[in-house]
Amino acid sequence: MRSGAKVAVIGGAFVLVAGGIGYGAYSLLGDTGGGGGGGTQSASESSKVKTGPPSAEEIAETSKSFFDAWATGDASAAAVLTNNEAGAEPVLASYGEDAHIGKVKITPGPPVGTKVPYTVKATVAYEGKSKPISYASELTVVRGLTTGKALVDWEPTVVHPQLTEGATLKTGESSTPAIEAVDRNGTVLTKEKYPSLGPILDTLRQKYGETSGGSAGIETWIEPADASQPDVNLLTLSKGKPGKVQTTLDANAQAAAERAVKKFAQASVVAVKPSTGAIRAVANNPVTEFNVALQGKQAPGSTLKIMTAAMLLEKGLVTANGAVECPKDAMWQGRSFHNLDNFDLPDGSTFTQSFAKSCNTAFIKLIDDTKDDAALPKIAKDVFGIGLDWQTGVVTADGSVPEEVGGEAAAQYIGQGTVQMNVLNMASITATARTGTFRQPVIVPQSLDKRELATASRSLSPSVTQQLTTMMRATAAWGTGAKAMSGVGGDKGAKTGSAEVGGQDTSNSWFTGFSNDLAAAAVVQSGGHGGDAAGPVVAEVLKAGG
Repeated sequence: MRSGAKVAVIGGAFVLVAGGIGYGAYSLLGDTGGGGGGGTQSASESSKVKTGPPSAEEIAETSKSFFDAWATGDASAAAVLTNNEAGAEPVLASYGEDAHIGKVKITPGPPVGTKVPYTVKATVAYEGKSKPISYASELTVVRGLTTGKALVDWEPTVVHPQLTEGATLKTGESSTPAIEAVDRNGTVLTKEKYPSLGPILDTLRQKYGETSGGSAGIETWIEPADASQPDVNLLTLSKGKPGKVQTTLDANAQAAAERAVKKFAQASVVAVKPSTGAIRAVANNPVTEFNVALQGKQAPGSTLKIMTAAMLLEKGLVTANGAVECPKDAMWQGRSFHNLDNFDLPDGSTFTQSFAKSCNTAFIKLIDDTKDDAALPKIAKDVFGIGLDWQTGVVTADGSVPEEVGGEAAAQYIGQGTVQMNVLNMASITATARTGTFRQPVIVPQSLDKRELATASRSLSPSVTQQLTTMMRATAAWGTGAKAMSGVGGDKGAKTGSAEVGGQDTSNSWFTGFSNDLAAAAVVQSGGHGGDAAGPVVAEVLKAGG
């Protein structure tokens, strides 16, 4: 956390510049424009509580009065004009007192319905250091439930678009020095060049800034209500001396990951080195404080068949070259399962063919022979490390395959039902399949803080590892992953997945693969077949190496 002394509002007048119809310009020395609430009412008017959406005139008048009160630094008058006076006043007051923001110019745009957009240009000044700050936000005017008055619908984002409930906007000397994060080769990693790393770099600063050898600077930041979450730096007035933090990331793989996810509206990818567990790349589009690649929880579809196949191979129920049935559909305890487009494979087809073509029914028809609903959850934890407490260096969700019975247990075999994974988990599962041994993913070396890494209780046998790798190679060579992996070199393997999600017309696209000593997994929301959307994302990262 950080600290900063509270002082009075500083530096010049707050000014509002006209930008839309119905707005005037206001400053500390100008007309307040009735900042107490927009005029008076007669007894007959006050007895009538208005209903319905605010009119254009009310929207203009209310936002004008709110901006005017905010501009003069009158937090209490501005708060009265919102529908949450108690919540608004301290946040508005802290704008000058804690954030040290002055010389403010707010330019509203034309209203869009009940919303009024605006831009803010201001100066942050602290102990002789100053720097401009600018951003855009918006407010919404609503009808008060009891008074019927037009009021600003209070949200912290009214003050700053990144401000969340309970968070505080501050300026001062940071108690946590800035860091200079570097990749495995010493290349400096910045959120400007690698946007997806922004939340990760903030977390690494919070965890390792004080021990990284740096000195404090002067900054403007958002301090979250949850002390376990990292501060969000908005402006640096004085850098101080950043401390160096070593990561396991690879700049080339990270750049490829950033490019790949930007081709889709919602996509995530992670790359892991199987022999060590080192995380080489993490990317999301869009970039949010919630890191979907590391913290997401979704059904991974048929990519989970890597784990299911390992379980079936271990039990001796199948071999890579042994024959299995792959009909168009199969029933298990009243629940029907089918293959994509209802395909089937001819009699005598091998388990490798069913795996490479992603035959759901081949897996479902083997459930009777398993005779253990908990078989998949057991191997998930004992071999693949899923559900253990991973200490990667940042916050992660570590996967879940809960114990189920009947049809729900069957759905887990093909990565549906209650299975929850993210692309970090799936990249790790692929890495484990590649070597036979789980190595907990890390984004900073264990030597940095001597933290205890998660360990699985056992490894796959060499025979199972070899067969599993062979089946993944087949998927990349001539199975459902062939098209996506065609440009990837080296010893390569893959598995596709299409996860059906309730409420979505199109399934989520999943893909995981390896090339030599690099494994990667990706998901594209509503991307359809795994090889079509997520496949090219994984391929681009694997081609970058690392």
